[in-house]
Amino acid sequence: MDFTGGSGGAGDLRQIEESKPLLGEMSATEGSKMGAARCRRPLLHCNGMRYKLLQEGDIQVCVIRHPRTFLSKILSSKFLRRWEPHHLTLADNSLVSATPTGYMENSISYSAIEDVQLLSWENAPKYCLQLTIPGGTVLLQAANSYLRDQWFHSLQWKKKIYKYKKVLSNPSRWEVVLKEIRTLVDMALTSPLQDDSIHQAPLEIVSKLLSENTNLTTQDHESIIVAIAPLLENNHPPPDLCEFFCKHCRERPRSMVVIEVFTPVVQRILKHNMDFGKCPRLRLFTQEYILALNELNAGMEVVKKFIHSMHGPTGQCPHPRVLPNLVAVCLAAIYSCYEEFINSRDNSPSLKEIRNGCQQQCDRKPNLPLRLLHTSPDLVSQEASMTESRLKSVIVTSNEIHVEVERNNTANQKMTANVGNDSEPNLIDCLMVSPTCSTMSIELSTQADRILGCYVEILKMLSDYDDWRPALASLLQPIPFPKEALAHEKFTKELKYVIQRFAEDPRQEVHSCLLSVRAGKDGWFQLYSPGGVACDDDGELFASMVHILMGSCYKTKKFLLSLAENKLGPCMLLALRGNQTMVEILCLMLEYNIIDNNDTQLQIISTLESTDVGKRMYEQLCDRQRELKELQRKGGPTRLTLPSKSTDADLARLLSSGSFGNLENLSLAFTNVTSACAEHLIKLPSLKQLNLWSTQFGDAGLRLLSEHLTMLQVLNLCETPVTDAGLLALSSMKSLCSLNMNSTKLSADTYEDLKAKLPNLKEVDVRYTEAW
Repeated sequence: MDFTGGSGGAGDLRQIEESKPLLGEMSATEGSKMGAARCRRPLLHCNGMRYKLLQEGDIQVCVIRHPRTFLSKILSSKFLRRWEPHHLTLADNSLVSATPTGYMENSISYSAIEDVQLLSWENAPKYCLQLTIPGGTVLLQAANSYLRDQWFHSLQWKKKIYKYKKVLSNPSRWEVVLKEIRTLVDMALTSPLQDDSIHQAPLEIVSKLLSENTNLTTQDHESIIVAIAPLLENNHPPPDLCEFFCKHCRERPRSMVVIEVFTPVVQRILKHNMDFGKCPRLRLFTQEYILALNELNAGMEVVKKFIHSMHGPTGQCPHPRVLPNLVAVCLAAIYSCYEEFINSRDNSPSLKEIRNGCQQQCDRKPNLPLRLLHTSPDLVSQEASMTESRLKSVIVTSNEIHVEVERNNTANQKMTANVGNDSEPNLIDCLMVSPTCSTMSIELSTQADRILGCYVEILKMLSDYDDWRPALASLLQPIPFPKEALAHEKFTKELKYVIQRFAEDPRQEVHSCLLSVRAGKDGWFQLYSPGGVACDDDGELFASMVHILMGSCYKTKKFLLSLAENKLGPCMLLALRGNQTMVEILCLMLEYNIIDNNDTQLQIISTLESTDVGKRMYEQLCDRQRELKELQRKGGPTRLTLPSKSTDADLARLLSSGSFGNLENLSLAFTNVTSACAEHLIKLPSLKQLNLWSTQFGDAGLRLLSEHLTMLQVLNLCETPVTDAGLLALSSMKSLCSLNMNSTKLSADTYEDLKAKLPNLKEVDVRYTEAW
């Protein structure tokens, strides 16, 4: 058939498109009837074939202008037609050639294409499409029938999507818009094209529509969500649509749309998402969805059922991406709870400084010029800093003191090298150095507190599944929480359940994750040990962690060395209280010669002999190693450091277990001792240096000490509750040469009186007192 007719002739060849009409067009039924009456070829609907959406391709092009004269009819006849090869691109708005010459010198806008149909008449060119445009016709000839049909469906799709974008970009009546959205969704679901963009394009159109019309009612919101629900079953929502869903979850968490529509969407996200970093709004939507579930009457029970549905009824979850995606959502949600504190950091302290209770730099008072020596790491309890790291040297520059907290293991090694092998370091150095302390207070808002409770509870749920626990332990091993969370007592107390589950698990791949990922970095083992930032049980969890680790392949000299270097204080404190695991640890340290320092060995022996179980195990050890008894016969230790959180009873039990007549240096820093322990301290006749930094030792104890310990030379009362009433009694201790009264209630008059009555006093620290 030749194109010898006018525009009406071309119209007779038009084929009605597969999808339903747009605004103002005829209905699908009417269109099908009219198309069937005029069409001279069989329709290709529902032939079972599936095609990939074309974006570009090579094809032959021929353009025929509508003939208006006899000569033009002859020139446009099929015998004189000329075909041009072109590489066409199906852009968003038009059909464009890579070589804009000849027939395709100008692009063909989709709005200018009146109809797209297949040519199917006798003697027609093979595998040809006809595009009807104003004033003419464009013929496209493909290489085969499949490619022709692919071009046909792709052009139809592009043309329809272009029209929908225009129609829905300026809506007038929302009831009509809702009908068109349903039509658009149906078109995408019934299209023979098989491509991700087929379902994504309608979602993006609706997403743009919602972002540009923010004054919709709640009912309109829900109607639109229900309309696009079929497309969401197999597709992730685009970012703007995620924002819309998040808003709906926040404003109407009890809406049935959340349960009926969002549930399968979130389930698909958790099962198939590979990287939330590339689509953070999917993570935010999942987070808001879970919070909406938590707002229902059953609260966490609904969340628990959802988590169980993601795991599945069997003992092994069939979806490997569910756990890491849930953990990522939990971590992001917990981080958001502390975002206000994180964003307000100004010269923020490190986690180690938080554990030390240091103020932020901007809150610290100016330093006082004072001559100080270098710190001695051995005389402050390792647990005083609540970490395995110790204090670095004081850097003295222009007579100003700067207390620097060690931040890495390399610096620690350098510091140890500087100290050397001297078994009797200078106690004055450490006693005189004290940071200005202030507990970091974390107060969350009501909303943040609710979010924190929900997502910590989810982490606890995840730890209850045996198949998920190894991967969960591995994901949490690097401690992926902000330091503000670790300084927050409520968070660490709730997370303790998860750490307990790791500690109770017999599998090495689980409980080994309690240790740090690398040397010099804290792990859960350190954080929940006595003196650790998260410890609130005097070492019960720590003891269980050590027990399970010792029961596996960690019963080695290397593990014992690590405990001796970093956690000897907690081990001794728990052994002093009768913990059998810790007693075994101390015995092994002696048996394997882990401890080189004689004073420390004697302290361990005294600790073991203070309990029945320790005495029994120590006697069994002595039967194997007679040299330990020889060491004990030489006399008691000259230096002693009590672990942090030790009490008056712990001190009494230790001092009553052996001979301490040779004891000269005693550090009780950061323990829980009070003035009641003074009656035990006065029984140490050789005591010369006493560290009471940050204890509850008061005036009554100070008066008792001043009456009996006349040989005391160094005394640290930093951050103790002593007042002038007790400090005045120190005037009788003529041997004092170093006195630290930093952050006490010392008055200027008392300070002047002490200086006059203590002639040997050479080094005094009165910072942050009235005498400063």
